Amino acid sequence: MTCHDGFTLNDLVSYNGKHNDANGEENRDGSNDNMSWNCGIEGPTDDPSVERLRTQQIKNFVAVTLLSAGAPMLLMGDEVRRTQQGNNNAYGQDNEISWMDWSLVEKHAGLLRFVRRLIADHLKRDVSRQDPGLTLNQLIRQAKIVWHGTKLHQPDWSTDSRAIAMTMTSMRGRLMFHMMINTFWRS
Repeated sequence: MTCHDGFTLNDLVSYNGKHNDANGEENRDGSNDNMSWNCGIEGPTDDPSVERLRTQQIKNFVAVTLLSAGAPMLLMGDEVRRTQQGNNNAYGQDNEISWMDWSLVEKHAGLLRFVRRLIADHLKRDVSRQDPGLTLNQLIRQAKIVWHGTKLHQPDWSTDSRAIAMTMTSMRGRLMFHMMINTFWRS
């Protein structure tokens, strides 16, 4: 969901727009299209309901990444909500904006535990180890995937859909998992 360029995962759910003023380019540098949502408050907040929603959104993004076929990539610090304070072009910042704040490991220990568990589960899967010569596209084409919506076998691909689900069986049939994704922001 995030990588070395752009927002961190925490900033993706904490800022609607970039905050690159520290870069000295009058906020003109970096992408204006971040596809982000601040969950109702721009930047840091003490509001527990917004913080819960942001953590849940991060868990959703990490789960989709680690449950996908192929080799996942996580940006260092996303597992503990590292922030660049809304700066989506921080490569030139050698200061707190781009540094890893190691106190976040303790502050967000629950999220870190969640990510570690998903990584451990990902490593147990046989999907990515079936034929090391396969490309990701070949692996995805060969996997048995059945798509669903809010009802089995009825995926809703419309732009206003808020839910999608899939059942995937590995090529050797030794592993089956069912993943449901609900993108609606209210419980």
